Amino acid sequence: MNLAQFPRRGYVKEATPIEFLPNFSKALGGKVNVYIKRDDLLPGTSGGNKTRKLDFCIADALAKGADTIITCGAVQSNHCRLTLSWAVKEGLDCYLVLEERVKNSYKPEASGNNFLFRLLGVKGITVVPGGSDMMGEMGKVAEKLKAEGKKPYIVPGGASNALGALGYVGCMEEIMHQMFIQGLTFDHMVVPSGSAGTHAGIIAGMIGNNINIPVTGIGVNRPKAVQQEAVHKLANQALDLIGVEQRVPADKVIAFDDYVGPGYSLPTDAMVEAVKLLARTEGILLDPVYSGKAMSGLIDLVRKGYFREGSNILFLHTGGSPALYAYLDCFGN
Repeated sequence: MNLAQFPRRGYVKEATPIEFLPNFSKALGGKVNVYIKRDDLLPGTSGGNKTRKLDFCIADALAKGADTIITCGAVQSNHCRLTLSWAVKEGLDCYLVLEERVKNSYKPEASGNNFLFRLLGVKGITVVPGGSDMMGEMGKVAEKLKAEGKKPYIVPGGASNALGALGYVGCMEEIMHQMFIQGLTFDHMVVPSGSAGTHAGIIAGMIGNNINIPVTGIGVNRPKAVQQEAVHKLANQALDLIGVEQRVPADKVIAFDDYVGPGYSLPTDAMVEAVKLLARTEGILLDPVYSGKAMSGLIDLVRKGYFREGSNILFLHTGGSPALYAYLDCFGN
């Protein structure tokens, strides 16, 4: 595969660390060895996985002469934070369309990412009800800006299109190189699965590089069948874009929906346990929406014996810890 054929901005200048979690692994009974890929340490305001995707998407925007970026997400969206962050860095205006997936959940004065939107100087925020046609809503903002003489570029939610997914095809190549250099082998990989681009990119990277490591996605928003179909479709679109003829077998795409709880962004006891456990054993912060629920899934699967005893498990940390500060009530003292 030749990712160099696709323009990017060079936001990812070095590999993010892969760390062994000895204390966390011991706290889970020592049955498996848990490692973590620290994409929470990627560049961009407070880090996170979207930087890899935006590396490609914003390069495309600039190549097309855009002076304004429009994107969307939930009210505490990490993707919106990072898109705004990189737009600021590039001297582009940025407008956000926020979806109230939980009714009345948007609070302009809220902490977490809402505070960072204001601090970073977002040019405009449009709040729409849950279930809205988000591409349609962003299109409305784009038409208004065009009428004002602007040149907007729409980045889809999560930067999860075929171009954005290349960021995680590249990440899988990065992991493969780290495994070689560090003498690591992994028996399984666990990834958060939301807007589908990260999960799809990892799987496409596995297929394109003939890496036979099983990947389990932990869904944070949609029913299992819907999520698996979305990931499967996007992974094949990414392979098409790169020019890889091999297809992703449908049975290679797993996205459990057991850990979503009452709904997207709504806290669960298992998420709280996961966030506290990793913080108190390894000093690493998860977020309450994506990585926290994904880690709660990993913990439950370990306890159920899903992974072979003695396995090396790699967890992809997608970042998002600023959202913790909007969830203080969940964590008590």
